Amino acid sequence: MNQPMRIGMVCYPTYGGSGVVATELGKALADRGHQVHFVSNSLPARLDVFRENLYFHEVSMVHYPLFEHSPYVLALTGKLVEVVREQKLDLLHVHYAIPHATAAHLAREILAGQGIRVKVITTLHGTDITLVGKDPNYAPVVSFAIQQSDAVTAVSDFLRDETHRYFDCRKKVITVPNFVDLHRFTPSVRPGLRERFCPAGHRLLIHVSNFRRVKRIDRVVEWFHRISDQVPSSLLMVGDGPELPRAEQSVREGGLTGKVHFIGRQDPVESLLGVSDLLLLPSETESFGLAALEAMACGVPVMSSDAGGLPELIEDGRSGILVPENGQEQGIQKAVALLSNAAMLEQFRQASIRRASDFSLDRVLPLYEALYRKVLEEDNR
Repeated sequence: MNQPMRIGMVCYPTYGGSGVVATELGKALADRGHQVHFVSNSLPARLDVFRENLYFHEVSMVHYPLFEHSPYVLALTGKLVEVVREQKLDLLHVHYAIPHATAAHLAREILAGQGIRVKVITTLHGTDITLVGKDPNYAPVVSFAIQQSDAVTAVSDFLRDETHRYFDCRKKVITVPNFVDLHRFTPSVRPGLRERFCPAGHRLLIHVSNFRRVKRIDRVVEWFHRISDQVPSSLLMVGDGPELPRAEQSVREGGLTGKVHFIGRQDPVESLLGVSDLLLLPSETESFGLAALEAMACGVPVMSSDAGGLPELIEDGRSGILVPENGQEQGIQKAVALLSNAAMLEQFRQASIRRASDFSLDRVLPLYEALYRKVLEEDNR
């Protein structure tokens, strides 16, 4: 029998996909008997219940007048040194190349001077490669962080290929896709919930995101406006972020007030997905599309941009609608046809559920466990 591992999990604490994946992975590993130590500047959003084998270590920020901005990388490095040493961790699994992989490497160098060895696995989630990583100011740091990791994973083939395209990456990047807990995200209807937002006979559409520019919130409103002109519909806007004020303004200017409901961040979100008919996700790019996967697991087809890693998840014409940049009108008409045909919508629902099962936690978790053990069994560099 394999011995339990002591794992440090480093992630952002926010509602974004990377934080969700890291938190759900850590919880699942703890349930399998491994000891998991989360390290972040605040409690991760989904780390909300006590579990055996699960611990949280907060990175404390000290503010000095000398610094305009608090040096988070240094504070994180110091905390990682402390946690690895005191908890005798076997490895650090860091989510995002910068700043987390950078801090992990610094911590490892410090610990090596104390005779302590720890492995580092880096998971790339998207913006550390496709946005921040392409900035000339950060590209050398991202390349260095990737090269110094003992193993590197990406959440989609698209992101893996982008990493090799933009960086001098001699390190092999392995695709380990995002996953969904099918015990939590499952088709279910909470009585009376749909009626709070959607009149009888109307379709209920939904968008879930952190409302950043890359999510193209203006296009969410545009898609809904054009669909609702032909199919009586309501829209749930779930989340918060910098693009929220513009979205609210677009709704007012489009005469959609009363049809669109802004309900802020919601966790858990599965009850809202369970009463919805279609998820709108017109992102400029998505490295994977965790919101799409969670919706599909709840039996909700997805209308998304044909970009990034989304085509690896969504089967166009079966479990959703992929909309190319030059095919907006065709995409709208496909959505109208789907929402107007109850039998077709049910077929898409069932196809979504089947497709989501390919990315279940039970399938993906063993991939991470096997990678951890492989790295730990390798000769020390």
